[in-house]
Amino acid sequence: MSFWWFWAQPPVIEEALDEDLPKIAEIHAVSFKHAWDADELARMKAQDSTTMLVARRSSPYGTRSPLGFLILRTAADEAEVITIAVHPRQRGRGIGKKLMEAGLFRLYSDRCKSLFLEVDSANDSAILLYRSLGFKEVGKRKGYYSDSGGDGTALVMRVDLG
Repeated sequence: MSFWWFWAQPPVIEEALDEDLPKIAEIHAVSFKHAWDADELARMKAQDSTTMLVARRSSPYGTRSPLGFLILRTAADEAEVITIAVHPRQRGRGIGKKLMEAGLFRLYSDRCKSLFLEVDSANDSAILLYRSLGFKEVGKRKGYYSDSGGDGTALVMRVDLG
């Protein structure tokens, strides 16, 4: 019996719940050298200016555990991506793009005018994703990433929403 339809379903993107925080911390730990624990994430989530989204399998037969997450912070009519990560076993399936699209839609609905992010200049797949969503490079920060695979330069990127 084949279950190809199970894996072909797009993820469901929704607000993170408090019980998701340990799994989000786990995904963050396998994605970044400086890991945030569940307590740090809980403090972020509690802030009014922060939005935390998770991607889950859409099948009722699958786990409800997060596959990836996105954290956004707004200030006035601008927002920034604090972090985005997809579990390494789930990468390459469009989950990061779905998270970003949901975040952009939410910010647009909230009448936010622009979204900023910083990305390691050596992270080609992330840069490709952001450019496909309309982000443009607006600056560089030399030596921003100490654990970079490249020279540590961060590209500052922005997309206009309004």
